[in-house]
Amino acid sequence: MIIIKSRQEIELMREAGKVTGQILRDLEGLMRPGVATIEIDRFVERAVKAAGMSAAEKGYCGYPASICVSINEEVVHGIPSKKRILREGDIVSLDLVVENHGYMADAARTYGVGQISPEARRLIETAKQAFFNGIAFAKEGYRLSDISNAVQKTVEGEGFGVIRDFVGHGIGSSMHEDPQIPNYGKPGKGPRLQRGMVLAIEPMICQGSYEVDVLTDDWTAVTVDGGLAAHYENTVVITDGEPELLTL
Repeated sequence: MIIIKSRQEIELMREAGKVTGQILRDLEGLMRPGVATIEIDRFVERAVKAAGMSAAEKGYCGYPASICVSINEEVVHGIPSKKRILREGDIVSLDLVVENHGYMADAARTYGVGQISPEARRLIETAKQAFFNGIAFAKEGYRLSDISNAVQKTVEGEGFGVIRDFVGHGIGSSMHEDPQIPNYGKPGKGPRLQRGMVLAIEPMICQGSYEVDVLTDDWTAVTVDGGLAAHYENTVVITDGEPELLTL
């Protein structure tokens, strides 16, 4: 069941979204060779606590950290570690969920470490462009798969692949609510969008095959062919006009 949010609920999510977006902007400055990914996690813990909120990912289904940090071929759910050190040329996907008085906002960005390859840069930019092309359809009256189709056409038009095994989702008092939002599919399918829906729209894309595997930590998802992956996400409110992005 898709839950329509009240103005009060959206305001709590809006506040969480401001914190989420600011933390992700601040983290870009930590994308330097030699930084251990656990330092990213510690930064997030301090920043979320200072805002009087909480990192919703920590403890979620047993996840041990406050943010997901996924490097290169890692698609999602990479676990921060003292041993994992950023290197020149890496690309790093950061996925953060902040909770404010029981309501959440979710966003992701992929950043480069130092000088990255032109292909890696194009992959990152394509994930972002796919998001914005998708939300052109995040308006009352369109159907959910209109967003999915726009994302897929953008990504595949650039010669990249769309991850199938992970999708966007509704969000509110739970991190993952209905509806699921694939990043592929034919247009004109699924529920009609209504004012008050809040959606986490998140293109996850890759260089080669979209097939993924999960490592022995039971969290980190990687491309099976070792191709780079990129991720771009915001929490989006459907309004009676243009969509509102809570996490920019």
